[in-house]
Amino acid sequence: MPVRLLDIPRLHAPLQAELDSAVQRVLHSGQFILGENVAALEREMAQYCGVAHAVGVASGTDALLLALAAAGGPPGGEVITPSFTFVATAQAITQWGARPVFVDIDERTYNLDPQRIAEALTPQTRAILPVDLFGLCADMDAINALAAEHHLVVIEDAAQAIGASYRGRRACSLGRAGCLSFYPTKNLGGAGDGGMVLTDDAELAERVRMLRVHGRQTGYFYHLHGYNSRLDEIQAAILRVKLPYLEEWNARRRHHAALYDELLADLEEVITPFVPEGYQHVYHLYTIRTPHRDALRAWLQEREIDSAIYYPLPLHLQEIY
Repeated sequence: MPVRLLDIPRLHAPLQAELDSAVQRVLHSGQFILGENVAALEREMAQYCGVAHAVGVASGTDALLLALAAAGGPPGGEVITPSFTFVATAQAITQWGARPVFVDIDERTYNLDPQRIAEALTPQTRAILPVDLFGLCADMDAINALAAEHHLVVIEDAAQAIGASYRGRRACSLGRAGCLSFYPTKNLGGAGDGGMVLTDDAELAERVRMLRVHGRQTGYFYHLHGYNSRLDEIQAAILRVKLPYLEEWNARRRHHAALYDELLADLEEVITPFVPEGYQHVYHLYTIRTPHRDALRAWLQEREIDSAIYYPLPLHLQEIY
């Protein structure tokens, strides 16, 4: 039997009746944008992540963009971020009007190296945008300490890390704001695009709420230059069905990761994921390193076992940068 990297129909099969019912309720309601399901999901996600406010938006990329726009002041300057991440992280910075400054990662965790952040700071640095890559939180205490010393904003890209924790705190609660993606392949995924900004900062949350509806606060009166970035009701309804299962799903991911760790432990040329003490990984991806990568992938493919390379070319080597 083929082993797929991700099998969404198999994941949804036990929930099909609940999902169908949730979608039908939205269709019969006639309320498709920013309705009761979005509001309820925002409350549930804020409680789950341990923050005061959550604001649904159209995608994870938009979550990063709107968080920067709400927290970072006027566009311009530099934002420190890893080169080893999905391109949306850097594109949100450029769309906001700043310049991404790419900093290398800790080769054990694949996340931003705080020491290298310190070396990259300049008078133009406005913010730090760390990524919780593959489901493991970045070293946020060290990053926040640097940010506080230099009066910088920290926006946490937790798109791959919903449910992860760092020293007893959930991903999305570790910076001025945390950003999620509900892309279908995520640990908590919808049936299309979606995202969310989470924060304890009431003023920032209110600015994101305005920014997502063209800068409007009430009626047809506009206070900010905003965007069209709203989470729709069908996505919110689907996510509300799936959220109660997230802890179980993440626990299964950790169980399978522990099994892989055990089975691969004696292979000197395979480096398995490193999890520092006090961190809880959610294994959005189980990522290994080996000098025999291509040969291993060919061997797996012959046996109908999926694998992928994340990411084949770091951002600082991409044509657009």
